[in-house]
Amino acid sequence: MEQFFLKLSIMLVPALMAITCHEVSHGFVADKFGDNTARYMGRLTLNPLKHLDIFGTLMIFIVGIGWAKPVPVNFNNLRHPKRDMIWVAAAGPITNFILAAVSAMALRGIAAVSVNGAAVPLFQVFVEPIALMLAFSVYINLLLAIFNLIPVPPLDGGRVAVGLLPYRQSVAYSRIEPFGMIIIIVLVFFTDIFSYVISPILSMGVHFLAGPQSSLVFSVTRLMMR
Repeated sequence: MEQFFLKLSIMLVPALMAITCHEVSHGFVADKFGDNTARYMGRLTLNPLKHLDIFGTLMIFIVGIGWAKPVPVNFNNLRHPKRDMIWVAAAGPITNFILAAVSAMALRGIAAVSVNGAAVPLFQVFVEPIALMLAFSVYINLLLAIFNLIPVPPLDGGRVAVGLLPYRQSVAYSRIEPFGMIIIIVLVFFTDIFSYVISPILSMGVHFLAGPQSSLVFSVTRLMMR
């Protein structure tokens, strides 16, 4: 039980922020391009309770990746549906990349300040939990961004692919969306896509963003996934 509450205290805030900002960014960009569905339904808010999917949140603690309730977007309301779809879909992963970069910079800053404040116990008491949360934030945001860029609808990468393909090919490709979740489940649980594709890209991203603090990010992640 103590281990559970430790994981909860470190993972909850970064995870909720990652999935909430991801979904809000979709609705925000859609709103700017002409579709106010998310605004009308009260989903353009950073209140995580408006976006929370209980099962998706629990999966973050169980397998390390989860989801929120998708923000509703009516692509027919967009001023240029095919083109604007690309930006609406890409907004989520881009937001997660930005959050990962900001978290990594803050983590580097804390590490630099901690060297000077190492002799002050009270300083360490406050800084250590924040550093652990930032380390997990780097991991979860990069993972969400990379995973969502898999080019299979309804994932964001699939929607981007539909928007980029020529009209006839995009129509044909969009028809796999009803079967998209089955394809994703097969890829995740019955192939080595995590070992050979996602994990190497994730590792490179962590090393690039966190630099000397990469070891902390990986250590926190291993601790949280036990």
